[in-house]
Parts: sequence; structure tokens; C-alpha cells
Amino acid sequence: MIGLDIGGTKTHGVRFEDGRPVADDSSGSSNVQNVSREQAAHNLADLFARIGGGRVDRVYAGSGGIDTDEDAAALAALIQPLVPEARVTVVHDSRLLLAAGRATAGVAVIAGTGSAAWGRNSDGGEARAGGWGYLLGDEGSGYWLGREAVRHSLRRMNQGLPIDQLTAALLASCGLDHPNKLIALFHSPDTGRRFWAQQARHVMEAAASGHRDSGALLDQAGKDLADLAAQVLGQLQIQGPVILGGGLGMNVAPVQESFRRNLGAKGITDVRVLDQEPVFGVLQLLAEPA
Repeated sequence: MIGLDIGGTKTHGVRFEDGRPVADDSSGSSNVQNVSREQAAHNLADLFARIGGGRVDRVYAGSGGIDTDEDAAALAALIQPLVPEARVTVVHDSRLLLAAGRATAGVAVIAGTGSAAWGRNSDGGEARAGGWGYLLGDEGSGYWLGREAVRHSLRRMNQGLPIDQLTAALLASCGLDHPNKLIALFHSPDTGRRFWAQQARHVMEAAASGHRDSGALLDQAGKDLADLAAQVLGQLQIQGPVILGGGLGMNVAPVQESFRRNLGAKGITDVRVLDQEPVFGVLQLLAEPA
């Protein structure tokens, strides 16, 4: 069996035999919201060439952007030719996260390139919040932080303020010599969601060295992610657990602290940070009743 976790930046695959991982590798994103279908198919083929040798009878994939049955079927159609004898199941990647958090009921919040929350209660009811994509939402995500760094730099330029630490780091990373050039680069077809999500690291580095505005952005990211979780908790009428995952959620302490604090203010105390990669949640999903 092969499990896949398909994010905005990479596709993580693990081959399991008798419930044990025997091959673990990654390729580029195969999320068609982020790359073309041709690129997605190429990245999947590259990954399966490394972990999919021999007979595969089951593939369980979690991906962002799976909002309808049609979305799931379209991704399954890219996977199926690589494993013609396998049964392929595709779900939203937040379902992997909840299962990887060892919970059958609760709320999973993804904070990676994008952001979304999904939850389920003990009666089997499901609810979601966010996950609208970078043009409509993705608050608290890596892309959101990268975009906000650009907006911060442009505001300072408009106010006649000097280039600060965050702007200097952003300009150096982008190979630019003036904040005004960020406008054209941001709208250029040569950059995209993944490029700007990668710029989030400058916000984290500046915040760690005491840059107040960067710290405020990380705090806001945690608040926005907590708001997504609270929306799902309210729809499901549960109190948790809430599990935070994704590259940003699992690795950036100020975002985690803000997330916990803002949920605590709403009376939500069972808040956890994911401690294993989401793809390992496929084992629990397969073990759950259909």
C-alpha cells in the first residue's frame, strides 16, 4: 500500500508493507491547484518510480484542493495509470492530519503553503473552514506570510520610511534593489504561490531577532488559524482536540504559541501540534470503519 500527502510544495509518499514503512520519498507538488496537470503527472510518476516498484494494491492520497467528488476523481485519474491494479482513494489532506494526530474525532488545522481546517465529531458529522485557495483566503499560511511581507515593504515605501530588516531580507532574496520592484515581481508569471510562500522564512528570521512587525505577523497567523479551528468546532459542537500541522504549524513556535493562546481564550484547551508526518495517518484511516 502507498500513502500520499500532496501539499502545495511537495508530494510525500510512503510505501507500507504489513503496516510498516519500507520506502519513504518525496517529489514536487502534484496538486493541480499549484502546478499543471502535466507537471503533477510527471511528479507522481517520478515518485512512484522510486517507491512503487512491484505490485501495489492500494493507494490512499490526501491532497489540498479536494473540495468535491470531481476533484477527487481528477486526482485519482492521474494516479491510477501508475498503479493500474490498485484501488485509489483520494481525500482532503486535513483528514490525513487528524488521523496522524491519533484522533478519530476533532479538528485538524493545516498551516503550510496554504491553510484549511477540517473536523469530524463522534457522530460522523464533518465540517470545514478555509481552504479557499490563495486568491480568496489561506490566512495564516506560508503564502499569506510571504504576501504580507511584500505588503509591509510597500507600505513603508509609500510612507517614506527607510528600508527595514524584513524589507532588506526580502529584496535580497528576490534579487531586487528597491521595494517598488516588488510589485512587478509579485504579479509576474515567473513567481507564484510556492515562491512567495518560501519568502515566509524572512518573516520568521526577522521576528526571531526582535523585528516587531514580523512578530505581529506571526501572531496574526496564529490567530487566523485559531479562528478557522473555532469555526469548525462550533459547527460540530465539540471542544477538541485541535491538531495543528503543516510545515508552518509544526515548526514555527510563535505561530504555535499564538494558536494555543487564541484558542485558550475561547475555552479550547486540548490543542496539540502534530508529531509525525501526515502521510502516516493513512494507516489509521484504513483501520477506521467505512
